[in-house]
Amino acid sequence: MKLYLQQLFFLCQKELIALVKDPRLKFMLVVPPILQGFLFGYAANYNLEEVPYAVVDESHGALARDLVAHIDAAPAFSRVVTLTSPTEVADWIDSGDILLAVVIPQDFDELIERGGQAPVQVIADGRNSSIAGLATGYVSQIVSAWNAQRMDGSGIAIEARTWYDPNQETQWNFVPSLMAMISFTQVMLLAGMSIAKEREQGTFDQLLVTPLHPSQILIGKAVPPVLVGLFQAVAIFCIARFWFQIPCAGSLMAIVWTLIFFMVSSTGLGLSISAISENMQQVLIYVLVLMIPMALLSGMATPVANMPQVLQAFTYIDPMRFAIDAVRRIYLEGATLFEVRWDFLPMFLIGAVTIPAAGWLFRHRTN
Repeated sequence: MKLYLQQLFFLCQKELIALVKDPRLKFMLVVPPILQGFLFGYAANYNLEEVPYAVVDESHGALARDLVAHIDAAPAFSRVVTLTSPTEVADWIDSGDILLAVVIPQDFDELIERGGQAPVQVIADGRNSSIAGLATGYVSQIVSAWNAQRMDGSGIAIEARTWYDPNQETQWNFVPSLMAMISFTQVMLLAGMSIAKEREQGTFDQLLVTPLHPSQILIGKAVPPVLVGLFQAVAIFCIARFWFQIPCAGSLMAIVWTLIFFMVSSTGLGLSISAISENMQQVLIYVLVLMIPMALLSGMATPVANMPQVLQAFTYIDPMRFAIDAVRRIYLEGATLFEVRWDFLPMFLIGAVTIPAAGWLFRHRTN
């Protein structure tokens, strides 16, 4: 056992040195996680910061002007143009200059003064349905607040509270999830490339004639990518915590142990890719083919509950789904490892299938 561990240590050391000294891999280890951390933090933003809009005021009454003033006062809204007819709205929306138009009818003031309901039409650009929905929702909130103020605050007042993300910032949802996604990508990519690279360079046959057991080669090829993935996850954590100022409610060690378990359980996928690939180009193709659907099914961008039942069933074989759920709960909720224990069971089962499969493929391809 001592000799086995000693040989395994030297093989892991050799793999780490090869990773660090390769200029291409060195760039891939450092730049992508930092770049993606900032890109997801700034670019992947579902918060609506700017709403250019137009006003069509056919009433010209005092109440109509007061309502428009409330919309203008909203931080996200900026009036681009004041139109005279609803027929002019189409050209402005088609050109992309405005996101929506607020149309106030001629009898607006008269209807309200008589105690009736005055319709206000909101015409939104539906080419991006999520943004259009947010914008019209903002207008509805402003109109509701205006109604409440006009009625001296009588009636129902809604006081909303959002747990774990008080300001509903998209960054709080995306950036912590990157810790799982980036580490998974690195395990898949580096584990696959390590053997494919040796095949291309002609050193894989030399590795096979060494007094190393196939299990040592598998473990030695798996440990460095796990360490690299863990390093990159910590870099993403630092970006989330110190740059974007997203408070971590849970334990850093709980996140680390979750990621280690996740990467070990999913190592079999990367090793299986390495066993069936003849060169690094094939590894890249296999990783891309797997990563896109796995990322979509992970629930990182859209809730799993919103997916069709068939796709929800496929998410159970996606280890990234359970890792992202566990990391989010630990980071944002402050959950303990015991509280996210049910996320570990699917990851364990996936690892129990993929790691032996990778070992079988490795022995099959080397015999």
